[in-house]
This record gives sequence, C-alpha cells and structure tokens, in this order.
Amino acid sequence: MKNIETKIQELKKLMLESGIDAGDEITILEEKIRSQSRAESVWKQVELARHPERPYAMDYISRIFDNFIELHGDRAYGDDPAIIGGVAFLNSRPLTIIANQKGRTLKENVWRNHGMANPEGYRKALRLAKQAEKFKRPVITFIDTAGAFPGLGAEERGIGEAIARNLREFSQLLTPVICIIIGEGGSGGALGLCVGDKVYMLENAIYSVISPEGCASILLRDASRAKDAAAMLRITSNDLLEFKVINGIIAEPEGGAHTNPDKAAKIIKDILVKDLDDICSRKPEVLVRYRNQKIRKIGHWNE
Repeated sequence: MKNIETKIQELKKLMLESGIDAGDEITILEEKIRSQSRAESVWKQVELARHPERPYAMDYISRIFDNFIELHGDRAYGDDPAIIGGVAFLNSRPLTIIANQKGRTLKENVWRNHGMANPEGYRKALRLAKQAEKFKRPVITFIDTAGAFPGLGAEERGIGEAIARNLREFSQLLTPVICIIIGEGGSGGALGLCVGDKVYMLENAIYSVISPEGCASILLRDASRAKDAAAMLRITSNDLLEFKVINGIIAEPEGGAHTNPDKAAKIIKDILVKDLDDICSRKPEVLVRYRNQKIRKIGHWNE
C-alpha cells in the first residue's frame, strides 16, 4: 500500500510540473488503496471470528441458561459431538438449545471434529427441534462452524440430504426459533442450523457460502489472495445486515467477545429475553408464515 501511495504522490507531482493529466491513473490507484484497506479490515474480522480464545457455544450456554441437560443421538446412526443439544431454562422459560461446538484442545478438537458436523449431527438437531415443537419449547441455535464435514463417510450417510431436510423442517417448525452466529458461519454447515424467526450475528462473526481461502483457490486461482476474497464475499455482519439476510448485529466488548465473555453473554441474554417475550406471544402459524416470507425475500431485488 505504501508503494501505491508513493506512486500517487509522484503522479500528482508530475501533473503539477508538466501539466500532464494523470487523473484517471490516480483514481485507479486510489480505488486500489480503498480495496486493500477494506480487505485488511475484513480480514481482521475473519481473524476475530476464528480467534482460539473466542467463546464457543458451551461458554455461552453455561453463562446464559440454567440447568442445561444435554441430549444425545439421532436415533438412526449415532451421536455427533460436533453438534450439541439439550434442554435448559432462561428466566424459568424452558428452551431447547442446539449448537455447533468446537474444541479447545487438540484432543477435544479431534473428538468434536473442529465443529464440522456429520449427517447424524444434523439429524440429532432435527430430532431435538421436533421434540421442542411437540412440547411447545422455543429453539435457540448457536452457529459456529467452518462448514459441514466433507468426508467420505458423511457423503455416504447423506450429508446433503440431512442439511436440506433441516432447511425444510426448520422453516415449517411450529415453535419460535432464534439463531445466533457466534463465530464462523460456513456454507451449508451453518445453514443447517440457521433458519429461524430471528437470525443474529455477533459483531465480529462471519457468514459465507465458502471460506475466503476456498474462494481464493477456486475463483481467484491463488490461495494467497484470501484477504481479497474475504472482502469480495461480503461476509461481515454489516454486509449481511445490509443484504437483510440477518435481523440484527449483536455488539461485542471492545477487542472482541474473547476479551470479556461474561459481558458478551449478558448482551446475548438480554436480546434473547426481549425477543422471546415478543415472539412467544404470537401464534405458531403466524411465525411460520412470516419466517417463510423472510426467507423467500433473500436474494430478490428491484431495478
């Protein structure tokens, strides 16, 4: 960037001394500086979303809810530690919690597969969501995954079908659903838990169809240009709010949620209490109608 700024100064000096019009060249260079500046800014957010000390789902669950009881298994194949779920209370209101969970240590990350779920994880999530619907419990989901696990076993057991079924069933769920992207929201792996009446992102979270590294490798043919790809993908909370993909942004403590997890959890809790008081007073059929209207509007525009 310094080289470009130097070049701009040289061109401006040349214009003054010789009278040559270099305005177009200067405009191009200034636009390049703005692009690079945005790429650096977005990449800082990517790094914060992936920060190793950033609070994970269980960190928020333990701070926000009371008496969390984890439930296991999809009743078809097995249990997937990459997705956790269970029943808890928020100010005496019973809820169902479903979340991606990453690990802190190498051993735990191997066990939880870095938060990348297999089909049984999404089927477990759907089982718990349908249970919540039966007992009229609101559903809260926390999303934090680079994506669904792309392994051979996952493909053989139907990862695509499991995610697609979740998209359909969550869109029709006759109970309130609030989704919060707390870190990475990667591709279909995030979408499988991210259909709800209200969808929020933490200030420094990201949400994208593909990782910046993947986009750089496929579209830009250069994995080293991940920063440029991140800026092009429009993956920040401000971008997604502008596109009306999410309902709101949840502020984080200065420096990121990892600097003060208690404060970050308190902010999330206050929003959940407020929203639950509101949407739980509405008829389930009305929630489903508005939920589907919101989904169908995403990606539409008028010229």
